Amino acid sequence: MKFFNRGLYALILTIFFQTQLSAEYLYKDEIIYNPNFTKEVNTLGKELHEKTGIALRLIMLKKLPEGINILDYESKILKELNDPTVLLIFSELDSQVDIAVNDSSLYKYFDRKQVLSPVASPVQAFTLALFYNNGYESFKEIASSHSGTIIPLLAGKAKKGEKLGKYSGSMFNGYADIAEQIAESKNIILVNAVGNANKVAISVVKFIFYGVILMALIMYIKRQLFYRKEKNEFK
Repeated sequence: MKFFNRGLYALILTIFFQTQLSAEYLYKDEIIYNPNFTKEVNTLGKELHEKTGIALRLIMLKKLPEGINILDYESKILKELNDPTVLLIFSELDSQVDIAVNDSSLYKYFDRKQVLSPVASPVQAFTLALFYNNGYESFKEIASSHSGTIIPLLAGKAKKGEKLGKYSGSMFNGYADIAEQIAESKNIILVNAVGNANKVAISVVKFIFYGVILMALIMYIKRQLFYRKEKNEFK
C-alpha cells in the first residue's frame, strides 16, 4: 500500500512537472487546447529563449479574472517570472490583446506598436489618416501605424466552427512576429521561424482590403457616369 502511494505520488509529480514544462512558453491556454498549437509555440519559444535569453510567453484567456483589468493581470504574472520576459496576452470575452514586459529595455528589440496595430497595410493606414486625423501630427501617427500581425486577423470574420482556428492563427502570427523581430535585433537566426508564412496571412488581409476599395471605387465611377449620362439626356 505504501509502495502504491509512493508510486502514485511520483506519477502525479511527473505529470505535473511535464505539464509545467509544456506550458513554459504557452504559459496559459483556456481557449485552444490544441497539441499542435502548443507544440509550435513552445518550439519557437524555446529556441528564442536558448539563443537570446529572452522568454516570449503567450497567454490565452477565456476571460480576465473578475475585477482585474488586463494591466493588473499582466503585472501579477510578470512578478512570477524571473527571466527577461515578453508577455503576449489575449482575452477572448474581453476582446483584448496586449504585450507587456518585465524590463522596459526589452521594447527596443521589437516594435510593440506595429505588432498591435489594427491596420494591415500602409495604404489602409494612409486612407484612415485622411478621414480620421485631427491635424498634421494626428495624420502622421495614424498613417505610420500599420503592418499589424494580430488584430487584422482577429477582426476578420470566421465561418462556423473556425473561430478557434482564427484565434490560434492570429495569436501565433503575432507571437512569431515578435520572436523574429527579437532574433533579428540580436542578429540571431531562428530555425523554427515562420518567415514568409506570416507575410502570406497578412497579404490575404491586404488583398481583401484593396479588393473592397477597388470595388467601391468602380461602383462610384459607374454611378457618376450614370448620373452624368442621365443629366445629359434631360438637357
